[in-house]
Amino acid sequence: MEYLGHRLRQELKFFISAGDYLALRARLSALAVPDPNMPDPEGYQVTSVYFDDIHHSAMSEKSAGYQFRKKFRLRCYNRSDGSIRLECKRKFGEYVSKDSVPLLRREYDGILSGDYGALLSTPLGQEVYARHHAQLLRPVVAVEYLREAYVAREGNARITFDKDVSASVDEWDMFSELFQVRRVLEPGRMIMEIKYDGFLPAALAQALKLPAAERCAISKYALCRGEKRRLLYR
Repeated sequence: MEYLGHRLRQELKFFISAGDYLALRARLSALAVPDPNMPDPEGYQVTSVYFDDIHHSAMSEKSAGYQFRKKFRLRCYNRSDGSIRLECKRKFGEYVSKDSVPLLRREYDGILSGDYGALLSTPLGQEVYARHHAQLLRPVVAVEYLREAYVAREGNARITFDKDVSASVDEWDMFSELFQVRRVLEPGRMIMEIKYDGFLPAALAQALKLPAAERCAISKYALCRGEKRRLLYR
């Protein structure tokens, strides 16, 4: 499905326990395979530096439940600067889409030092550049977690378990020696995300059902931004 040139996917999110996770992973073994890009069966580390503007639009629009909104971030995997990406995650009611372009380490370093000029070579970069100059869009928090991912054998569904969700403490440069994170969820609690296109295969939907699980509008960004504020004002 497409909307205004963006490929849309459904996204469902749930808070789950360690026990739920073990049960779900066992059920998935017959219906899904580990993501081929996941070399470690425990998952891969995702680190994202999120932006917000002088009006705190990303945070306030999420809190207010806006149906159409976007968040900008810089992302890497396993804290390696070999694959850095500038991304925009867009929300269209029940659907999401993601735009992504690669960055060089020097471009990443430039952004964190306030030089956004290197972004002008792509439409996404131009949007971030314009928002930085018009609304002081800038990094505000880093989010990190261990992601275990599976791809369904039928349909184009992807199931992920995000463990050890953590927020940056002071430094949000994910390549800095001073970079530290603090967990925002209690031990054993994690987030399951289900992404798919037009429909979720019935067998997979049944396997992912949990009696006590409730779908939530979970934002790891909002969780970590809230933790950062708590640390600042405690």
